Amino acid sequence: MDIDVTVTIGGAAGQGIQTVGDLLASVCHRAGLYLMVINDFESRIRGGHSFMQLRISDEPVVAADDKIHLLVALNRETFDIHAGELAEGGRILMEEDGAGGSDEALHVVDVKFTNLAEKAGGKIMTNTVAAGAALEMLGAPAELVVKVIESHFGGKSKSVLENNLKAIQMGRDAVANTDFDWHFKWPDRKPAGKMLSGARALALGALAADCRVASFYPMSPATEILVYLAGFMDRFPLVVEQAEDEIAAINMAIGASFGGVRAMTATSGGGFSLMVEGLGLAGITETPVVVINAQRPGPATGLPTRTAQGDLFFVIHAAQDEFPRFVFAPRTLDEAFETMIRSFHLAEKYQVPVIVLVDQYFNDSLSITREKWSVPEKIERFLVSDADMPDPSSYKRFAYSESGVSPRAVPGAGRARVMVTGNDHTEEGHLSETIADRNGQVDKRHKKMLKMAEEMNGPDILFGDSRLLLVTWGSTDGVVREAVNRLRKEKHDVGAVFFSDIWPFPTAPAMDALSGCEGFLTVELNASSQLGGLIRRHTGLQADGAIVQYDGRPMKPGHVVARTKQYMEGGQ
Repeated sequence: MDIDVTVTIGGAAGQGIQTVGDLLASVCHRAGLYLMVINDFESRIRGGHSFMQLRISDEPVVAADDKIHLLVALNRETFDIHAGELAEGGRILMEEDGAGGSDEALHVVDVKFTNLAEKAGGKIMTNTVAAGAALEMLGAPAELVVKVIESHFGGKSKSVLENNLKAIQMGRDAVANTDFDWHFKWPDRKPAGKMLSGARALALGALAADCRVASFYPMSPATEILVYLAGFMDRFPLVVEQAEDEIAAINMAIGASFGGVRAMTATSGGGFSLMVEGLGLAGITETPVVVINAQRPGPATGLPTRTAQGDLFFVIHAAQDEFPRFVFAPRTLDEAFETMIRSFHLAEKYQVPVIVLVDQYFNDSLSITREKWSVPEKIERFLVSDADMPDPSSYKRFAYSESGVSPRAVPGAGRARVMVTGNDHTEEGHLSETIADRNGQVDKRHKKMLKMAEEMNGPDILFGDSRLLLVTWGSTDGVVREAVNRLRKEKHDVGAVFFSDIWPFPTAPAMDALSGCEGFLTVELNASSQLGGLIRRHTGLQADGAIVQYDGRPMKPGHVVARTKQYMEGGQ
């Protein structure tokens, strides 16, 4: 990469950190640069340290960097926390011309953000001044910056736009001619792709899958998925409904699906806990439904605005008794879009719940799409009508079949009578407690697993013939991918295996991917290496160790590199 610069903007919640980051990201995106943007914030409405970090490059980037090249400190706490992460030649923009005599103080550029904002028209524009200063340090073309400001504030009053144009220029003037080793020449090319968060990619995937009902109760970090989806209600046949709680949310989705439309809900671990009984209802009534679980650290409220991968075992086994379900964990924006389309398709094909596992890091981060997305030309619904039946009056909703999948009719759409119950039942749907009906219906549902397993994709493999493999799943893909590339540049024989399709577990592909290496380590954002446990249970292969992190913060490539080297040198 000719360009690889990381900018971190930090301050207290309520200081407009998001605005600074959004302006920088928009300018970079318009210039055709690639981005990886992470948000780190506390759950307090005001106060508490928050920061936004942008990694900017002329080539695709898939993870945050370990070093900061430009730190925009909107308060002293940001300096205290992040100054030690400064790369060689890095600079710090802040409202102090000294930092207690520390070595980092030599890199400080004194910018009076607040005073300049007041001169531009008001203290509220402090973040615009900061964005201007940061963009000047990076060498951003003035005309491009102006276009972004006009786009960002164009919907406001004329005075608001003029004041922000003045503020952005004051920020630029404040640092003009300041030496900065990481200043770069900006390209002039079209955007490389769409700039989206993971949450928005999931919402767009649901829209492309012809989702018609989405119900939810707000719970970070899942809320943005449904809020973004709600913005399309005036253009698509879609209803997004905020329920009174998570129990109502999943039952609304199940009811809508029973009525014949594609439906989903989204929540986090605590909300998913409340949805488990509803999940069981979907299981026994064989009603398709898609549930997104955007993970965060627990148990209970835990760290509500942080990230984790601790719900893997939970979502696979969440149930009263046993019933089939799919579990997917998309790794990229492109895969998230495709996974949502696939989830709705498979939910209806097999009449089962589908759980999509993401996390706060994935949902709230911004990056650039790599592929051109396509919408299915035709949606296959797997529904039957009177015309498909020789005698609709003899319709059996839970009829036994070789595949375990029964014909699914929409209630009220014809002469076929659709009956369901949350109790064990007969083929027709009548409550039954006979041994024959109990065993028959359990066996019927479990037959689905044979064909469901055939739908599962094996893991993605990077340098699969390596002596040591790093094995991971979901959003840690990019971190591990970059760590492997760094290790190989240092001549270490390391590769990686990335799982997206989790359940039914793809046993044979996992065996093929792992049985040829001398050893493998799992890399996960949980304390007990849950993927490692799944691999051991289904393949008999035991990981040689685990690189785990459970502090609620995103994993960084440098951490994975250091821990991998420690293992290779004989330590754990």
